[in-house]
This record gives sequence, structure tokens and C-alpha cells, in this order.
Amino acid sequence: MIEATQAKESTKSAPRRLGLHRFSTVELLVALALLFISFPFVEEVKGGDIIVSVLLSLVLISAVFAVASSGRTLVVAVLLMIPAIAGRWINHFRPDLVPPAVFLISGLVLVAFVVVNLLRFILRAPSVTTEVLCASISAYLMLGLVWTMAYWLVDQLTPGGAFSFNTNAGTQSMNGFNAFYFSFITLSTVGYGDITPLSRIARWLAALEAMTGLLYVAVLIARLVSLYSIPKSNDSLAGC
Repeated sequence: MIEATQAKESTKSAPRRLGLHRFSTVELLVALALLFISFPFVEEVKGGDIIVSVLLSLVLISAVFAVASSGRTLVVAVLLMIPAIAGRWINHFRPDLVPPAVFLISGLVLVAFVVVNLLRFILRAPSVTTEVLCASISAYLMLGLVWTMAYWLVDQLTPGGAFSFNTNAGTQSMNGFNAFYFSFITLSTVGYGDITPLSRIARWLAALEAMTGLLYVAVLIARLVSLYSIPKSNDSLAGC
């Protein structure tokens, strides 16, 4: 009990020393939900790109402060966040200055860093709490974001040669929602077949994401079940 309390206090200590509010994984999950629910609708309306940029920036900021368990982690996360958010906004207003690849690469590294820290928090948690459950869901959703940016980046580097669209509906590129859609369909191993990876790197990414989705669910369920059963085992021993 004392160790759990000390761990909780140390998790919040770094942002507090800097006078910052430490976002919880609940707030991160809310930010992710806002982005995912709004993404397919706002992208097509006038000014939709700005709304997507705002929501994406909110997700990245929430993610940074949700995993800021120490001053070092916070500094690294902020350093990764600055080029990701700045690159996104500069590319929106001045695409001639900053190509999409800049914010995609920096965003990809940042989200991967956040996922690793969320998984570390889940695996080290002494029991199942709301924070642990929200961190588990957030890590899964952010895994989808990792591959969303990866597919988008591959399409930017090899336009028209990495993916094939087997339908005439919609924009024939992996920009924005198309990459998001293909990522989560692949992560959940549904695979409708309306978008097909063609290049070697695109196929490798799709196969890796499908395996990650399966392994994540299997390992996560095993971990949560073990955490949930530990208090009951201790109580039964105490009763004897």
C-alpha cells in the first residue's frame, strides 16, 4: 500500500515541480475519443483540417502529460511534441515550408514513446484501477495512431505506389482518414479488402500491425486478469 502511494506521488511530482497540471489517462482517453468521433465528419467540412489539427494537438499534449512520471520523461516527451505540433500547424498554413513528412515522423516517434510509457505503467501496476483501464484502452488506440502516421508517411514517400484502392469512392490517397481507417481495420484484423498494400514496406507494416493487435489483446487480458486475481488470493490466504 505504501509503495503504491509512493509510486502515485512520484508519478505526479515532475509536472508539479514545474507548475504544470498532470493529465490523467482518463483525460487522455477523452481527448482520443473526441478525435476519433470527429475525424470522419469534420475532415470534409470547411475548416475541418483546423479542427482535426486542434484535436490532434490536444491528444498529443494530453499524452505527454499523462506519461510524465519523471522530469526526464517529461523533458523528452516535450522535446518530441514540439516539432510534431509545430510541424502540423506550419504545414497547414505553409505547406511549402514544411512537408507532411516532418510532422508525420516526429508525431510517429512521439506517439510510440507515449505507448511504451503507457505499457510500462500497465505492466507495473499493482492492481486494476480506473487509471490502468484507461491507460490500456488509450495505448491500444494510440497504437492505431502509430500505424496511421506510418501509412500516411509511406504514401507521402511513394505516392500512388504503396497502396491500391479497390473502390472508386473517396480520395485515392492515404492522407488523413483513409490512413486512420485502414490502420484500425488492420489492427482489429477485420480487413475488408477495399485498400490493399502493394509495396514491400506497406505490406510489412500491415502484417506487423495485425500481429501487434492480436498480441496486445492477448497479453493485456492476461495481465489484467492476473492483477485482478492477486487481491483475492491475498484475502483468501489472510482468511486461512
